[in-house]
Formats: sequence, C-alpha cells, structure tokens
Amino acid sequence: MNAREVGLKQADAAYVAEISERSGQRIESGSHRPSRGRVRDWRTCADPLAGVWEEELEPMLKREPRLKPMTLYEYLQEKYPGKYAKVLRTVQRRVRAWKALHGPAPEVMFELRHEPGLIGFSDFTELKGMEIAINGQPFEHLIYHYRLAYSGWRYAQIIQGGESFIALSEGLQNALFACGGAPKQHRTDSLSAAYRNLGGKRRKPLTRLYDELCDHYRLQPTRNNKGIAHENGSIESPHGHLKNRIVQALYLRGHSNFATVSEYQAFIDAQVEKFNQRCQQKFEQERAHLQPLPKYRVADYEVLTARVSCRSTIEVRCILYTVPSRLIGRQLELHLYHDRIVGYLQNQLVVELPRIRVSDKQKRRARCINYRHVIEGLRRKPRAFLYCTWQTELLPNEQYRNLWQRLRASFELDSAAVLMVEALYIAATQNKETAVADYLQTQRQANSLTLTNLKRHFQLLADSRLPDVTVHQHDLSTYDQLLASRPCIDSPQPLPESQSAAQTTAAVSHAQPLGKPRTTSSTRQLDIRPILAGTVRVGSPASLDCPPAALPQASPATHCQNSDQLRLVPLTSVQSRSPNAISRRHCLAGAGRKLLGFRTQRSG
Repeated sequence: MNAREVGLKQADAAYVAEISERSGQRIESGSHRPSRGRVRDWRTCADPLAGVWEEELEPMLKREPRLKPMTLYEYLQEKYPGKYAKVLRTVQRRVRAWKALHGPAPEVMFELRHEPGLIGFSDFTELKGMEIAINGQPFEHLIYHYRLAYSGWRYAQIIQGGESFIALSEGLQNALFACGGAPKQHRTDSLSAAYRNLGGKRRKPLTRLYDELCDHYRLQPTRNNKGIAHENGSIESPHGHLKNRIVQALYLRGHSNFATVSEYQAFIDAQVEKFNQRCQQKFEQERAHLQPLPKYRVADYEVLTARVSCRSTIEVRCILYTVPSRLIGRQLELHLYHDRIVGYLQNQLVVELPRIRVSDKQKRRARCINYRHVIEGLRRKPRAFLYCTWQTELLPNEQYRNLWQRLRASFELDSAAVLMVEALYIAATQNKETAVADYLQTQRQANSLTLTNLKRHFQLLADSRLPDVTVHQHDLSTYDQLLASRPCIDSPQPLPESQSAAQTTAAVSHAQPLGKPRTTSSTRQLDIRPILAGTVRVGSPASLDCPPAALPQASPATHCQNSDQLRLVPLTSVQSRSPNAISRRHCLAGAGRKLLGFRTQRSG
C-alpha cells in the first residue's frame, strides 16, 4: 500500500484505500491470498469420468492417438447406455489436454520468403455453394487462378470443361500477357494435363505439350508433393479469398444470372481488379524482374480433322455438330478450344461452334444442332421436318417447341411443317427469331395464320403487278445533224433548174431491210445502211447543200410499243428527164454513202 510507504498508520492507510482495517492488516501480512502460486490440485465437484478415463479411455488413446473425442464419447454411449449422456464437452477437454501433453507433435508450418519474379502459381478451383446461370440455364464451369508469389497479383478466367491442357495453356498464356512478363518458375499441383502421374522411371514426368509450353516461355516447371495441398498455400488460400469476394458480390447484385459468358467473365474481372489494386505498388516492383515474353503464343488448342457428311454434320468427341450445308463433302481442320470449335477450310475460317460436353455420366453422346446451318435444304424438303431425328434440336427454344405442338393440333401435318419451316427460314435469314415466334403465336390465337400472310408480313412476297413504266422518246430531230449537206466532190457542177423532182417516191423493190425486229428486252445490233435522206430536183441549180427534209413524226402508240425503233426513209429512185441524170444520180449516191455510211451498235 502506497499510504503505508509514505508513513501513514494502518488505520489511516485503510481509510485512504477504502477498505477495512482488518483487510489492510491481512494484505500487509500476505495472508489474504493463501493459494497464490499454488497449482490447483483439488476439485469442487466429482469427476464425471471417474472409473473410465484411467481404465479405458486413456489406454485407448495411448494405443491409437488419432482417436477423436466423438469416437470415445460414442464408445461410452454404446458400452454404458444412459450413464454418460452429458460428458461430451468433458471428453473433448480431457482428450485435448492429453494430446497436448502426451500426443504426437503436429506438423510445423514455416513462413517462406518470396523473391520478386521467381514463382508464379496456377490452379483450378470450383465455385461451390453458388449456382451460376447463363441466360437462365445452369452453367457448369471452373475458374483458372494464377497468382504471383511476391506481389500477390492475380488473374482469373472462366474454364468450360475439366482441367485439361487446353484450359491450362490458354489460362496461363492469358495471365502472362496480362501481367506483361513471365516468372522463372511455374508451380502447379499434379495436374494430369501437365504431369504423367502413372509412374515409370523411363518416361519423363512432364507431358510433351506442357514441356513445350514451359520451354517456349523459359519457365521451370515445379509441383508440390502429391496429396499435400498446403505446399501450394500461396494459391490454395487465395482461392478462398477470391471465391468469397465473388459470392459476396453476387449477394450484393441480387441474383446470379448472366446474359452471356462474357458478362460473367467481366464480373469476375472486376472482383480480381479490386485485389490487384491493393498490391499495385509491389507488383510494379516485381514487374521489373519478370522475363520478357516471346513474340508468339503457343497454340492453345487441339487440332483434329473431320469430313462433313451428307447430313451436313461432323462428329467430334462423341458429339454431333451441324455445319453450313455448303461444306458437305469437305474435310475441315478443327481447332478445339476449351469453349469452342473453330473450323478451317484451306486456311480459311468457315465455321465456329460452341463446344458441348455431356454432364450426365450415364450418357456419352449428344447433339449440337443449329437450324441456321441446314434451313436452306430443309426449306426445299419441308416434309423432312416431320420425321427428322433432330426435330427437337432444330427448334431454337422452348417457345418454338410449344408453337410446334399447337400447329400440329391446329393444321394438317404437312401444312404445319411448311409453316414452321418457313418461319425458321425467316428467322434465320432476317435474324428475327423472337419476332417470328411472336407473330406465329398472335396469328394462331386469332385463327388467321396462313403461309401467305406469313410471307407477306415479313416481305417475302413481291407485288404481282408490274410497275407502270413511262418511256420518254428522245427527239428524232437530233438526227438531222447527220444529214447536213456539203458540196459534192465527184461532180462539182451545179444542177440545172429545169429539172423537176418526182412528185412521189417509190421504194426500191430489191432494197435490203434496215434492221430485224426483236424484243425490247434483248441486246441487239442495228445496222444502218447508206440511204438517200431526201429527194433532189434533177436539173435544178440546187446542190447538195439543201435543208434536210422534215422527218415524219411517230405516233405515241408507236413509241409505247417499241421505244428503241429508229424510223428511216428508204432509198427512193430519182426520176430524171435529162441525159446527165444517171451520172448525177451516181454522184448523189456516192456522196450519201460517204456522209451516212456508219454502223451503230445499241444495247437495249
């Protein structure tokens, strides 16, 4: 007591400490805590395990230290029914204390020091306890998880299928390119895609593909001991942190349904980015120690070949896929990714298919049918839809399947098949799958569904009436410039005025026709031969420099019949009473041939 140390009396010190004088005397003498420093070796109640702990339970623990308290408690219940009903907690405390004093030592965990740019961890994990749906359908998947040991930077990717080499290769390469470099070592567990776990001293422990992958990125492959997961604690423990954050984000979101796999992947990327923001500073330090990446990636797919059958299908790993019907009979090179199949024909990408896997262990085979691939052939054979083995798979969704059942009940089978096939054709060619289904349902309820109305609604039927075409005939007077007169070179003498032209012109009986009649829709060639475009008064002083004669006007009816007809005046004989008429007529004919001798080609 401090009061006694400063010289106060016993009573005054007790008063200051607010205790009795007697208590102050006991404290000062040290008799107020008689059991201080003494091991508790007494009991306040009877031992509930008296008679069975030393005689039965402890010898059992010495013989087999791995026995658990629940096992010993059940042993007591079976041997002594109703006697030891409330001793479970006592057994648990007694066993825990015995193992701490006499049991085997547990395994020691050592804290490790990670160097920057040394190790990168890869592993697959499953999001348990939360069902993810894509467009309302359950989505089975794994999550590939990559993490740098020093900085804790991580990458996660959705994997469809199992822990295959394709999944490991694609996930690892995406992670390396995302972080901008490769560590010196790559550590995994004993993946069958990377290691041969069947033993054998003559065979390398690595698979050929994984060995080539590590060699391409200059990675040293390592793995933990079989069955000892805590040796990969740098990735196993972060599995739980990542999945917990994803689950909590889904709770905050309110549902676990996504429209597409890409949307789900973006959701996971957002959660991973929150982890990476915490270790951004250490990641910048580690990035400087990472190895540079090569220019090209290793092929993260498996190559197969398949020939397209006459049914426009290929079979890959017991799954039947449809391909575009134009590829029938062709041999395709297939690249198998973990989530898709890409087909090439002579190095040209021709088809990309979703990869399907059978989740039911009782089945080995399945079908992936896309009606867009075979709709052209099905439209030519609509009755094939009635008895096709793919009938259910040809219908794209449940709405179409319900519509098909109602069409079968409302129409004859042939008419129903034609209607459904035409609807699928419109949905495929115009990309209006939902709109076509809604139209069919509405029209069926109104009892007005017909094939003609369906085609007309989606503009497949053109108007049977021909459009009114108005043809404007060009002015034929433009041909007058071809008939412009010029002086005659062969006979420069003027004609005497006493000669008079014939009042009427007669057509030459043996003259060749100017053209052959054809339809206006065909391309043709029109030969225009030399003609005399007008009459000349023989013996008159007028020369060839005379105004051209007016061309006859065509009637409107003639224009409508054939707008491409060219009306020309045939060559007429020139009557003359003069002795020089014949020579002048030859002169005029020669000048006309030089002036109008041309060939015109027109295309209708």
